[in-house]
Amino acid sequence: MDVFGGNDEESAELRKLLAELDDDPDNFEIWEKLVRTAESLEGGINRNSSSHAITAVRGIYDRFLSKFPLFFGYWKKYADLEFSIAGTEAAEMVYERGVASITNSVDLWTNYCSFKTETSHEADIIRELFERGAACVGLDFLAHPFWDKYIEFEERMESHDRIFTILGRIIHIPMHQYARYFEKYRQWAQSRPLTAIAPPGTLTQLQMEIENDGAGYKAGRSQTEVERELRSRIDNYHLEIFRRTQNETTKRWTYESEIKRPYFHVTDLDEAQVTNWRKYLDFEEGEGDYTRIQFLYERCLVTCAQHEEFWLRYARWMLAQPGKEEEVRNIYQRASCFFVPIALPQTRLQYAYFEEMTGRVDVAKDIHEAILVNLPGHVETIVSLANCTRRHSGLDAAVAVYQSQIESQIDTSAKAALVAEWAKTLWKLKGSADEARQLFQKNRQFYQQSPEFWTAYLRFEIDQPAIDGSEQTQHDEIRQVIDGLMTQSALPEATVQELVAIYMKYLLDRGTKDAAKEYMNLDREINGPVSVQRLSKTHAAIDPIKAAALANGQVSYLSERLS
Repeated sequence: MDVFGGNDEESAELRKLLAELDDDPDNFEIWEKLVRTAESLEGGINRNSSSHAITAVRGIYDRFLSKFPLFFGYWKKYADLEFSIAGTEAAEMVYERGVASITNSVDLWTNYCSFKTETSHEADIIRELFERGAACVGLDFLAHPFWDKYIEFEERMESHDRIFTILGRIIHIPMHQYARYFEKYRQWAQSRPLTAIAPPGTLTQLQMEIENDGAGYKAGRSQTEVERELRSRIDNYHLEIFRRTQNETTKRWTYESEIKRPYFHVTDLDEAQVTNWRKYLDFEEGEGDYTRIQFLYERCLVTCAQHEEFWLRYARWMLAQPGKEEEVRNIYQRASCFFVPIALPQTRLQYAYFEEMTGRVDVAKDIHEAILVNLPGHVETIVSLANCTRRHSGLDAAVAVYQSQIESQIDTSAKAALVAEWAKTLWKLKGSADEARQLFQKNRQFYQQSPEFWTAYLRFEIDQPAIDGSEQTQHDEIRQVIDGLMTQSALPEATVQELVAIYMKYLLDRGTKDAAKEYMNLDREINGPVSVQRLSKTHAAIDPIKAAALANGQVSYLSERLS
């Protein structure tokens, strides 16, 4: 028998799907098909299935939910499967993993608590689970299925006091079905003792008001009449709670009604949905209730889990709250380890800066190194690592980072950018323009086709300050760069034109007395007809296909760098 269980055809299909995932691990459709195929092994997995088949389906579910932990429906399916295979305890373990992975899923908590009420006879243990769920999802605008399940359980237990207490909590929560709960609470209040339907302080205050208004015992009224009056005033007190909750619900309905997908999916949200979440967070932050703001962020980061901006926003907001350092760390860890793709490294870099801020410099460096394992040659990360190293170990240590990374890189473009950053470090931080210039001159032979290198080299020379009497010397240094890129570089023609145009502007803005003559000659060589151009001859040996590709790929880069 195959290690997957099932027949040869089923095993072959599993192997095929697993191989496809190796090639395309982010393809959700393949994952879905893999789970369905595993579930159907041997006619459907149950406690009588072979150990190989059971092991296979468990392994596939574990892999799937490790990659997509926010799919609450699959946690429910996995728990049901475990219940059919190994019973209550195994299913509960899956539910616990599920609610730990997606703590604010109303559906998953409702399913878990429902399962618990059906498989356990320990009322206190069930209540404890409901209370855990209430802490996690009770504030959700659509939490009514959970609260209904909680009340239903207490009704089965005939725990009327507990039901009334639960309703007393719900009527303060802005939620979709707030009015239904309030009406039920109001009805129950009519038959509850006075001490149960109002806080002690409120009750005392209302009793004093009745006496002061001449409607109490001192006015000769009976106990029944006074109690009737007191209940009437307590009812008005409840109606005021209702009006506040109604108002809070109405304010949030503006945003809630625009949420078209309140759950996670791998497909991107449209811009209108993203904009609505931004506005909703703005609103809730303006209201100033820490608990509600945090809860809304957690809701948002289920729907928008793959949107880097919301993780960064959440971390920044949390950092502004006093004493929340560990919460900030948790946000960055969740974003970096599970949800934000490594192709978007900004969140991880922010995480590194946070750890550096808290004094954990080694952790900050480790985060940089982890990014580079997955994105070797990522210039921004290498520069960030070098700067972090410089801040704590000095300039020489930062230079060592650049040297090490340049030696390890295959990509010429990344190497060129790193040489440029190294030179900038020598110039701006060490204060040695000569050492920076020597580095550019030493490396120019290796990066004849690199727009990044020549752009940085030219900008470096142009940015040098012109001290009185040194204008000609500065001009000569810049002219050397221009001569090099026009006669020695293998840059595409369009890129050379763009760089020479920068130099031409320099001539007019800061050039010496012969600048106009040089400007006009360059204008002819660059922009004149082919018969008088210099570039068309100098760069004739460049492969036209490669030149076009370089030009198309690099001109926009240069425009960005020079803007």
